[in-house]
Amino acid sequence: MIRLDGVRKTFTAGETQIHALDGVSLEIERGEFVAIMGQSGSGKSTMMNIIGLLDRPDDGAYLLSGQNVAGLSEHARARLRGTAFGFVFQSYSLLPRMSALEQVELPLIYQGVRDRRRRAAEALVRVGLADRIGHRPTQLSGGEQQRVAIARSLVVDPLVVLADEPTGALDTATGHEVMTLLSDLVDQHGMTIILVTHEAEVAEFAQRTVRMRDGQIIEDTGAEHAAHTVNHANTSQAT
Repeated sequence: MIRLDGVRKTFTAGETQIHALDGVSLEIERGEFVAIMGQSGSGKSTMMNIIGLLDRPDDGAYLLSGQNVAGLSEHARARLRGTAFGFVFQSYSLLPRMSALEQVELPLIYQGVRDRRRRAAEALVRVGLADRIGHRPTQLSGGEQQRVAIARSLVVDPLVVLADEPTGALDTATGHEVMTLLSDLVDQHGMTIILVTHEAEVAEFAQRTVRMRDGQIIEDTGAEHAAHTVNHANTSQAT
């Protein structure tokens, strides 16, 4: 579903060129849970930004469901980004005066969806927040706020959920609960999730770990197991 071929991205800092991505190639299939790991400056966030159409590669191809999206116009990229991807960030990015239900409705408002209240409520039920629908962020714990953010990412029925350090602001126990929720979305609902983290304990929830250093992939573990899992899921759906 996602394919990067020889993707390069360079940033300029003064007179220095930083090769954030240096010829990266990667394939991710539908239904996979992939953790991208690396220290600061390894290129993991740059790769996620390119996958999520938040940035463009300088060179190379990016195919999403068979379409090369690297050269799309800004308008086309924005439209595709809003329907194909759900985003979960470390900071939750919730608006302080809005209820959980209103937070989750926001992406659907931008898309002009009419039955947005029903869909938003269903997304909150899906993440275990049926009794928190009317609560504002200050009335929610950190873990509950992150669950609202996850529900907001799911409400558009995305092809892929991109989670950037989703447990970074949480304590260990609450972070474990959030990661268990993400794992359940993959195992029970067939979601495709790409997770960026620098924590090995968080990456262990994924089926597959891609390790990066200096803009390159240095290790890709679990790919064979993940492919078997995806093929088994596809076979089950067909029967």
